[in-house]
Amino acid sequence: MVVRPARGATAVAAVTALSVTAAACSAPGGSSGGGKGRAGSSAVVGIAYEPDTLSPLLGYGKDGNSKIFDGLLTHDADMELKPALAAALPKVSGDGRTYTYKLRDGVRFSDGKPLSAKDVVFTYETILDKKTNNASKTELDAVDTVEAKGDDTVVFRLKYAYAPFAERTVLPIAPEHIAGKQDVNTGDFTTKPVGTGPYTLVKWSKGEKLTFKANPRYWDGEAKVRNFTMAIVKDDDVRATRLRSGDLDGAILPPNLAATFKSDGDKKTYAARTFDYRVVTLPTGNKVAGDTAVRRALDIGIDRKAMVDSILQGAGKEAYGPVPTDSPWFTEGTERMHDLAKAKKILDAAGWKTGKDGIRARNGVRASFPLWYLTGDKLRQDHALAYASDAKKLGIQIKVESGTWEVIEPRMPKDAVLAGGGSPADPDFDQYTLLRSSLAGDGFNNMARYDNARVDKALDAARRTDDRDRRKAAYDTVQRELVKNPGYTFLTHIDHLYIVGHRFGDLTTQVEPHDHGLASGPWWNVEKWQPAS
Repeated sequence: MVVRPARGATAVAAVTALSVTAAACSAPGGSSGGGKGRAGSSAVVGIAYEPDTLSPLLGYGKDGNSKIFDGLLTHDADMELKPALAAALPKVSGDGRTYTYKLRDGVRFSDGKPLSAKDVVFTYETILDKKTNNASKTELDAVDTVEAKGDDTVVFRLKYAYAPFAERTVLPIAPEHIAGKQDVNTGDFTTKPVGTGPYTLVKWSKGEKLTFKANPRYWDGEAKVRNFTMAIVKDDDVRATRLRSGDLDGAILPPNLAATFKSDGDKKTYAARTFDYRVVTLPTGNKVAGDTAVRRALDIGIDRKAMVDSILQGAGKEAYGPVPTDSPWFTEGTERMHDLAKAKKILDAAGWKTGKDGIRARNGVRASFPLWYLTGDKLRQDHALAYASDAKKLGIQIKVESGTWEVIEPRMPKDAVLAGGGSPADPDFDQYTLLRSSLAGDGFNNMARYDNARVDKALDAARRTDDRDRRKAAYDTVQRELVKNPGYTFLTHIDHLYIVGHRFGDLTTQVEPHDHGLASGPWWNVEKWQPAS
C-alpha cells in the first residue's frame, strides 16, 4: 500500500500543518528548559506526522505499537510475533482456516473494565462493517466470522487459507462498552480513546502534540517513562532546531540533518533498517505518464544510485519495487540498471520525438506532466527534483509542485505524486493495496490506477494459499510484470535515522514500515526504557 504520511484520514496521515513559528515556540514537555531540565520520568520526541484518528476501528495502530492499545499479538525487536492480549500464539487448524486465541488473564482497559473476548469480536466486526470508514478493511478480506467462546477465547474462521493472517492480529482491540455506544466514524472515541496499552492519552493538541501518561493498570507493568509526548513537527529543519535547543529529547531526521549531530556528545544516532520506499506514481489516466514506453524509459533512465548517494548519503538502497533487494521475497533479475541510451531508444521506437526545445512529443501531446510532493518534506522534495532532472535528460518535462494532501489528493487521477509505502510483515500487505486494479481510486490505495490482469491474478493467488513456494512464485510474477509495465517508478528504500539523548541509555529499533516516527523508532518500546534520573 502506498501510504501517505500526511493528511487527515488514516493512521499515518497528516494533519493541520504546524507552522514554523508555532513549532519553534511550543514546548510540549511543559518546560522551557529543554531535555536536560526534564525529569528522567519524562520524554518528548519529535515526529513528522500525526494521525487523523486515534481509533483502531478507523485504522489507528493497525500495524502495532499504538501505545494506547494492544493487539492479540505484537512484534519483538526481531519482528517475530509474540503474545500480547493473547496468552499464547494462536492454534491454527490443519487447513489453515481456523485461528483460536486464548486471552491473557487479568487484562483491564485503562478505565478499569476487564477485557473480554466480546471486545475482540466487536473490534473486528466493526472494522469489517461497510458503514465503517476504515480504508484498510480489505486487509481483513479473508475473515469469514469472528466468534467469542466464553469470555477468554476467540475463534476466527477464514474464507480461505491466508498465510499472514496472524500478522493481522497485531491490530489494536477497542472496548465495546465505550466505542460500541458511539457513532464509529464521528464519536468521541476517535479523539478520546480508552485501551489496554502502556499509555493513556492526556491531551491531543491537533497539529502540535500528543501527550501521554503511563497506564498504572498496564498488564505488563507500569512504564518508568511516566510522561511521554510526541511533538508534531512537520518541517524537518524546525525539528532539528528544536532537538538542538533541547526542546526535544529525540527526533526522526533526514540524513543531511542527522549528520549535523555527529559531534554532539549528549546524543546518539540510531539507524533503523526499513521496508520504507519512495516512489513516483504514474497515473494511468495521464496521456504521458500512463504510456508504457514512457514508464519503461523512466524506469531505466533515472539514476537510483545517485539518489542513494547524494540524497540519502548512503542511508538506504536502490528500490525496484516494494520489496527491498535484501528480502527473501525479492525476485532476482528484476533490478533495473541505469541506462540513458536504452531509455531514449524506447521513447524513439514508441514515436516520442524530440522537439526544438528538447521536450519530446507524440501526436501533438508533449511529454510533460506534474509531480507533486508533500510541502515541508525535504526527502520527498529532493527525490522529486532528482527525478525531474533525470527525466529532462530523456526529453520528458516534469513540473515539480508541492502542496498539502488536501491539495494533492484530488489531482492523483491525472498527476504524478512522490509517495511512500512499505511493510516488513508480509508482501501481501504492500502489494495488494498498491497494485490491485479493483482498488484503483480507493483513497490512497493503488494511487497510479494500475491495471494489469496478470498482476491481479498473482496477487489473489498469493493471498489465498499458505504454501510459501507458491506464494513466492506469485510474487515473482508480480515483480516481473512491473518490469514490463511499471505503473510506478520506485526510487529508494530509506533507512530511518533517529537522534536521541544519551540519558535514556542504549535503545533498539525494529525493522520498520513506512509508518515511521509515530510508533516506530527507538520509542517503539518506550514503555521499557530505563531513563537515568
